[in-house]
Amino acid sequence: MNVRLIAHTAQGGGHGLGRRLLDSGSMAPDWAEAYEAVPRSHFLPDLMWPHDMATGRTVAVDKRQDPQGWQRYADSNDPIITQWDDGAHDGPEPGTSFSSSSSMPSLVFSMLADLAVRPGQRVLEIGAGTGWNAGLLAHRLGAANVVTAEVDGAVASAAQKALDRCGLPVEVVHGDGFLGYAKRAPYDRIIATCGLRQVPFAWVEQSSPGGVILVPWGTYYGPGEATCRLVVADDCRSASGPFSGAVAFMRMRSQRLVWPRHDAYVPEGAMDAAATSFTSVTEAELRGTGNFDVIGFALGLRVPAVAHTADRKRDGRRAVWFYGLSDRSWAVVVFRDDRAESKVYQSGPRRLWDEVEAAHNWWVEQKRPGFHRFGLTVDADGEWAWLDSPDNPVAAW
Repeated sequence: MNVRLIAHTAQGGGHGLGRRLLDSGSMAPDWAEAYEAVPRSHFLPDLMWPHDMATGRTVAVDKRQDPQGWQRYADSNDPIITQWDDGAHDGPEPGTSFSSSSSMPSLVFSMLADLAVRPGQRVLEIGAGTGWNAGLLAHRLGAANVVTAEVDGAVASAAQKALDRCGLPVEVVHGDGFLGYAKRAPYDRIIATCGLRQVPFAWVEQSSPGGVILVPWGTYYGPGEATCRLVVADDCRSASGPFSGAVAFMRMRSQRLVWPRHDAYVPEGAMDAAATSFTSVTEAELRGTGNFDVIGFALGLRVPAVAHTADRKRDGRRAVWFYGLSDRSWAVVVFRDDRAESKVYQSGPRRLWDEVEAAHNWWVEQKRPGFHRFGLTVDADGEWAWLDSPDNPVAAW
């Protein structure tokens, strides 16, 4: 362990970010050398769009016009968008949808700590992005032991160039990481840097016995995800493990949700023909504190193939909509600040609100379990989520 290097990182590396990462426990001491040797700034484009965590704003920063501001964000703990609209976007103004980024360093290093790599191990990364994460791994393990897959050709090319410039010639594979990369298998560790709604069994097959697969995973119910650390069985026929904390990643492109068209579900006059009822579940109980609250994650496990969204609140009134993804079932709950009960409208083969309310009641009966009590198992037949033990399944897909 290079104590002198750790001290330097803690004292000033990255404008004090190194100290904060070490003090918070986000970065384990054994990653300090890689943090110092492989700066995030070497992997960022001249034009980037940091999401300032202090203000909640996303702004364009161009290194050629504002080198000091650019460096300040590069050395920050802010996530940085590096591509919009799958590369179709051009110019400094933000695009419609971000499609590649550099994650918060605190998240990067907390996931690397969960990955728990050891010298000599081979790692497959799914989602190269800027190449920084692969560079950190390559510094620890050697470039020959790391391979990273990236579905976007331009992003893959930029990552390869950045890694080569840093003297870390990791193999960047341009292709769909959902398939893994059998050519270099087996892997002791697989880490995904994109959000998944299904873990491919190919990753299990391409792992070594006892290997680890670290994935941000969630359901289509909402954007919330949690990190799951799957340990591969000795026979490589399954992988299983618990969730930890909430995260938010860009979705794997092949698993993006095509958002339902509201008018295809709720045409004119549909509200008048819908079944109606009332619920005593409050908006706070249903939605918690936002996308990172465990309640949305838990409801998604119990209510399959459903997406939901909330309208903006107006005059003390907010409508929360639910759409079935396998049929045209829909539901809406209208919450009002001045009423104890909320009116529910439902239509279609499924009664979606009834399912959501039952899932909420189940979560309460289970003493409101947090992320760490849930887990996931993947095998050749699919995957299932569980509570406390793989022998206590919650849902299967």
